Amino acid sequence: MADPFIEIQIPQQRNYNSISFPSVLSPNPATMTTDSYSASFFTQTIRTQKPFVDSLLLKAGAVLFRGFDVTRAKDFNDVVEAFGYEELPYVGGAAPRTNVVGRVFTANESPPDQKIPFHHEMAQVPEFPSKLFFFCEVEPGSGGETPIVLSHIVYERMKKKYPEFVEQLEQHGLIYTRVLGEQDDPSSPIGRGWKSTFLTEDKSVAEERAAKLGMKLDWTEDGGVKTIMGPIPAIKYDKSRQRKTWFNSMVAAYTGWKDARNDPVKAVTFGNGKPLPADIVHDCLKILEEECVAIPWQKGDVLLIDNWAVLHARRSFNPPRRILASLCK
Repeated sequence: MADPFIEIQIPQQRNYNSISFPSVLSPNPATMTTDSYSASFFTQTIRTQKPFVDSLLLKAGAVLFRGFDVTRAKDFNDVVEAFGYEELPYVGGAAPRTNVVGRVFTANESPPDQKIPFHHEMAQVPEFPSKLFFFCEVEPGSGGETPIVLSHIVYERMKKKYPEFVEQLEQHGLIYTRVLGEQDDPSSPIGRGWKSTFLTEDKSVAEERAAKLGMKLDWTEDGGVKTIMGPIPAIKYDKSRQRKTWFNSMVAAYTGWKDARNDPVKAVTFGNGKPLPADIVHDCLKILEEECVAIPWQKGDVLLIDNWAVLHARRSFNPPRRILASLCK
C-alpha cells in the first residue's frame, strides 16, 4: 500500500546536501479518500507513521504538514498528543502566552508591528524543549512568517568568519539579564511578568524555581525583579546529529529585548561579564537572515521544529493572524 504522506516541494524551501529544508508533507493523492484530509485521519496517520516522521525530522530539522483539515485549537492539540512527546511546562521563558486548550498556547503575543529575532526556544535557561509545534489557525493578513534556520550552518559560518569570537563564546558562554514586571506586559515581546514566568504569586516559590534553573533574582522596589541567568553555554553539541549548533538567544536578546524595563545591549554579555562586540552581533543577524527560510503561513499548517537543530523568528504582520504553539521535552 502507498504511503499516506507524500513529500512535496514548495518554492521557499532550501536544499542542503540534497536534503530539503524544511521537509513538507501532504496527503498522498494515490491513497486519498474523502476522509484523508480530516484531522482525525491526520492524527491516526501520525501514530502509524511516527518512525518515518521522526527519521525525517532528524534528517531535515523541521517538517511542515500542509493540506490537512486541522482547523481548531482542539484539532491541533490532538495532533500534538498523537506524537506522544512529553509536554514541557513553560517556566522561565520570556514571551507572554496564554493557554488555549490542553497543551496548546498562543505563540508570542507581542504587537504585530514588532519582529521577534532568531532564537532557540528557551536557550537562556537549562531546561528547554527538544521539539516545538506551531499551528496556523488564522492566516496572516500579510507578513507574519516564522522564518527558520539550521543552527549548525550559522555556527559554521560564524566560526569561519569570527574564530576568536566563537572561541570566547565556547569558553565563557553567555549571561542573560532581564527585568520583569509583576504582571504581564502585552506591549512588549519579552513582557512576561515574574508571576507567570515562574507560575506562582509567591516570591519565595519564584526564588525556589529560579534557583532550580540556576537563575539569580534581584527584587526591585516596584514589585518587579531582575533575573540573571548564566553563564550558560552558547554553543551546544547535538549528539543525535553529531555536530555543534549555535544554541543561544544572543541576537534575540541584543537586538530585541527592549521595553520600558530593559536595554537590549545590557541584556546579554559574555559569561565573564565582558560586553559583546556590536558589529559581530549584527553581522550574525545578517547571516541568520541570509540562511533562513520564511514560508508564508496557510490556514491549517502544522510546523514541527527540532529545537536542537533549528532557530526560529517571527516577522511583523498585518492582522489578523493567530499562530498557536506547543512545547515538548
